[in-house]
Amino acid sequence: MLRSAWIGGEHDDASGEISARQLLVLSVATSIDALAVGLGFAFLRVNLVEAVTLIGVTTFGLTLLGVAVGHRAGARFRRPAEGAGGIVLIGIGTKILLTHLGVLSAGCSRPSAYR
Repeated sequence: MLRSAWIGGEHDDASGEISARQLLVLSVATSIDALAVGLGFAFLRVNLVEAVTLIGVTTFGLTLLGVAVGHRAGARFRRPAEGAGGIVLIGIGTKILLTHLGVLSAGCSRPSAYR
């Protein structure tokens, strides 16, 4: 993301087309997420029809909103947003690495008034 934001990359063509490889990676990621949610529902007493309907309607609505906002703002803010996203992902990855290495504490720090 940072490389693409700073020096340009495979996404500079603004055609909106997605390659078969990109589509495959996105579909696998989405399927893994759906599998995790499905397994979670198996352990909970959830009305599946209600849950699936709510998830579907919410996903549809937010996807429409995201496409509309992305279409309008994408051309103008593409590089800064892509750079910021790359920095955030690097920060998250660094925090996870440092937490697992024991450099950072895994717990939440709370103000002393709440202890």
